[in-house]
Amino acid sequence: MKLLRIICCIGALLTAGPITSQRCHYTRQDSLTVCRILESGEKDVLNIARQFLNVPYVAHTLELYPDDERLVLNTSELDCTTFVDVVVALAICNRRGEKRFSDFVFQLHQQRYWGGYCNGYPSRIHYFSDWIDDNTRLGYVQELQSPNPPFTDVQTLHVDFMTKHPKSYVSLERHPEYLETIAEQEKSLTGRQYRYIPTSRIRNTHTMREAVHDGDILAITSTTPGLDIAHLGFAVWREDGLYLLDASSIYKKVLEEPVTLRYYLEHRKRVTGIRVVRIQSTLTK
Repeated sequence: MKLLRIICCIGALLTAGPITSQRCHYTRQDSLTVCRILESGEKDVLNIARQFLNVPYVAHTLELYPDDERLVLNTSELDCTTFVDVVVALAICNRRGEKRFSDFVFQLHQQRYWGGYCNGYPSRIHYFSDWIDDNTRLGYVQELQSPNPPFTDVQTLHVDFMTKHPKSYVSLERHPEYLETIAEQEKSLTGRQYRYIPTSRIRNTHTMREAVHDGDILAITSTTPGLDIAHLGFAVWREDGLYLLDASSIYKKVLEEPVTLRYYLEHRKRVTGIRVVRIQSTLTK
């Protein structure tokens, strides 16, 4: 069986190239990466995330089909959002004991699109606060907003970045008819409130270690007008404090940041702290 699997993998690599199947774009290498991690059965989020260490950071990898939205899977080039999305989907599949590539594709559809159905650019969940709420509704994750402390502050959303900056999004620039739907999504999100841990509360304490666990998704809260979240990654506790495992636009790769999360945030502009999201331990399809 192992020999057969090796032969199949070699054959797939020899024919590596873009594949479009059931409105899903990926390469043979992408499918091999996914299947290898599914075959491992690894359930620990950090162990899965570390499978992608040193993968190059590349932005806008989902924008291959601005006129005909498709689910794009790219495990060889990641940004902070696609990194989190892929790792979460792999962790959920493994926790449910699913081994097929099609299981992963189904899960990624569920996470990334409203109703789990890719039906044009507006059907993709664009703001991470919506991603959190929708994936919470589906039972995949849970946002933590207590205890207080350390969740002492409240983020009140006012989102309109996409409709205010349509030229920053190729699909919106080419299809202004999408703006009405995006504006409705922004209006629905605006006014929602979420408790978060401010930067000043991120310390190496028992309270923080109880509140934030290894592998939790950390969503860095933004003060940029019109945005909710500035960056994403996974929590990593070390002896001297909390760190971030992320796809870094600064280092241009997936890595564990070399400084503590508090230091990282204190040296960034327009960020205020972290929202904390945990993948559910009990999952159903």
